[in-house]
Formats: sequence, C-alpha cells, structure tokens
Amino acid sequence: MTSTTPTAADRPQRSRLNRLIRELWFQVVLGAVLGIAVGVLAPGFGEELKPLNDWFIDLVKMIVVPVVFCVVTTGIASMDNLRKAGRIGVKAIGYFLVLSLLSMLIGLVVANIFQPGAGLNVDPSSLNAADVPETATEHATFTGFVSSLIPASLLGAITGDAILAALMVSIVFGVALNMAGEDGAPLTRGIKALSDVVFRIVGWVMRLAPLGTFGALATVVATYGAESLKQLGYLIILFTATCVVYVVVVLGAIMRACRLSLFGLMRFLKAELLVALSTCSSEAVLPQLVRKLETLGVGRPVVGIVIPSGFSFNLDGSAVYLTMASVFLGQAMGIDLSWQQQLVMVGVMMLTSKGTAGIAGGAFIVLASTVTAVGHIPLAALSLIVGVDRILNEGRVFINVLGNAVATIVIGKWEKDFDTDKARRILQSGKESESPALPADTDTKAGADV
Repeated sequence: MTSTTPTAADRPQRSRLNRLIRELWFQVVLGAVLGIAVGVLAPGFGEELKPLNDWFIDLVKMIVVPVVFCVVTTGIASMDNLRKAGRIGVKAIGYFLVLSLLSMLIGLVVANIFQPGAGLNVDPSSLNAADVPETATEHATFTGFVSSLIPASLLGAITGDAILAALMVSIVFGVALNMAGEDGAPLTRGIKALSDVVFRIVGWVMRLAPLGTFGALATVVATYGAESLKQLGYLIILFTATCVVYVVVVLGAIMRACRLSLFGLMRFLKAELLVALSTCSSEAVLPQLVRKLETLGVGRPVVGIVIPSGFSFNLDGSAVYLTMASVFLGQAMGIDLSWQQQLVMVGVMMLTSKGTAGIAGGAFIVLASTVTAVGHIPLAALSLIVGVDRILNEGRVFINVLGNAVATIVIGKWEKDFDTDKARRILQSGKESESPALPADTDTKAGADV
C-alpha cells in the first residue's frame, strides 16, 4: 500500500504554498484572473458582478475619513512645534505642483511625437454629445474647490465622505489640541485609541479586496472588452507605455536620489497597488497606505499631511492623461493645436485639476472643463474616449498611488522625519511587506496581511 503521508521534502513546499495563499496580494491577483476569465467567457454574468466592486469601494469610503481624522489630528497634536505642520504642508504643495507640471508636459510631448489621434479624421457632426456622461458638464471651478474645503458642521466633516473637508477639520482640530497642552491630552489619547480600532476595521475591509477585484475586472472586460481595445488600442498602448516610462524614469530617479529602491517600494506596496489597479480607486487603498508608510519609517505627522493632501493635489497619472487625451482629441478631429494653445490648456488643467478630489471620474471632468474653457475642441469629442476611459483610469490610479507614496518619502527625508535605515532594511528583505507594525496592545494575528 502506498503511503500518502507527506514527506519531509513536501512539507516545506506545502507550507510555502499555504503562506502564499494567505497573502493578500496573491488573493487579489487570483481575483483579477478569475474576473477576466468570467468577463471573457460569460459576459452577461460578468456585467451582473459590478455590485461586488461597488460594495467594496463603499466599505473603504466608509473608513477613509475616520483614518484621515485620526492620523492627521494625532500627528499634529503630538508635534513639539506647530511650525513643522506648516512647513510640511508648504513643502508638499511645492513638490506636488512641480510633479504635476512635469507630468502634464510629458503627456504633451508624447502625444505630439507619436500622434495617437492622427488619421482618424472624425467628422464633428457624426459625434453624439449624449454619449458624454452628465458629470462631465459639472465643471470644476476655484470657488467650488474652496466650498469643498468648508463643511456644513464640524462633526459633519468627520462623519461625511469629503476628504478635503475632513482634512481641513482634522488640521484645525489637531492644532487646537496641540495648543491646549495638558488639558487636551486625554482627548488626544482617546483619538489614538480610536486610531487603533479604525485600523483594525481597515484590516477586515481589505480582506474583501479580492472580491472587489473580481467584480471590477469581470464587469470591465464584459462591458468594454474587445470592441474598445480594437477601436482605441493605439491610445491605450501609448498611454500604458508612457505610464511605465514615467514610473521607471521619473519616480525611479526620485527614489534613487533618496537612495532607496523603487522596485522594492513597489514590492512592499504590491497589495495596495494591485487593488488600486483593479478597482480604479485611489481611496480604496488610502487607509492601508497610511499604515504601510508609517511602518516603513515615515513619521506620522508627515504621513498624515502628505497622503490625504496628495490624493487631492498630487495626481501625476491623471496629469499625464489630461494632456495626452486633449491632444488626441484635437488630432482625431483634425484640429491643429499650436504650442501656445497647448500650453494654455496645461495652465487651465493645473488650476481645475485641484478641485476634483473625491469626485468620481475627476480626470474626465477636468478634461471636459479644459475643452470647454479653451474652446478649440467641441465637447462632444469626449464621446470618442468614453468607452476606454475606465481602462485608461487603471494607469492613472496606479501612478497616483505610487507617486504619493514616493512623495511621502521625499517630504519625510526633507523634514528629517524618516528612518532611512529601517526603510532600506524593509525594502531589501521584504519581510515586513505584508505585516505592518501594530500597536503593542493589538492582536498581531488579527492585523496580519492588513
């Protein structure tokens, strides 16, 4: 009789396989593969799976604002010098503006060199303006941006879903606690305890990421799949290649200047990047990104200010998309945009792109606002890329998330609030990449793979 008892050689292999199966990033990849398969083989069923992604995103949005409030408030309240908060904010905004401008210019240069829209010769009269989503007419304005910063009530900002308003209230609350000194200490400790509870909930929610990924990709492949890829394949390939070059060259150079490995950082954040890539939502990974960067060695004040503001102001992937898509539309319509007109578009986008934080399809709205403001391209031209905007959004979100992680490291080093040796050790070994540090009084088993 043949024995079925595992041999000594089999046990390590099974142990490694079991550990791999328990890894969140592997579960996300598996959900993505299954979602694509369902979208191709059973498109009707794939379209019905959209609620899985919607429910996951809603669960994450439920916890995003509490995370922002806890991290920002405790970070500022614990500062010895309030001028540090202002210094971090000024440095972050300066960095964001430089990277946004660079990203837009890269998209502009690539679109002019490779001309993805040339030869389409689209007749404007053949376009159907009804294909443009209604949200595209909700143009971003400076006054709307300022209004989004001011909540209807103090507690309303904390219980709502507007990140900018929550960030504003969190900063004000943190400054007030800091100035209150010992009188505010009990409340500060209470918010820190709340932070531990909130991050435990984050861990539970992130366990559902594979289901959200499965539903998202099944729906996308079933809905847009082959037809969209055939119609605008060159634009998709060119944009994807530009995203890859941007990550390797621009973000790679910044990380080399910090004497850290970009690919090590991507390996460290693989679960978060995979979730962002598949769900096309930056908010889906914001809570976990905050925890991971603290684990990497960035100080809480830096993480608390840079990450929430970065997801509002530092959208490098969206910046590349905006200029490339604008030039593509002009080329497709046979409209020759001069360099002066293109630079005007960049200027308009630099302003309007800062007012769409938290708005679904924000980059598409900015594109519509720019097209309307400049006036050289008919708004109906947006119907040309509506079908593939969801596919292009994957590259945008991936760069947005990775770019904000890099920005946090840069500002942390700039502020000397970053443990470089610890970060280098983690990025080289990868041993802590899926097990962020938890408070001492927290059950580490429950927080594993958060």
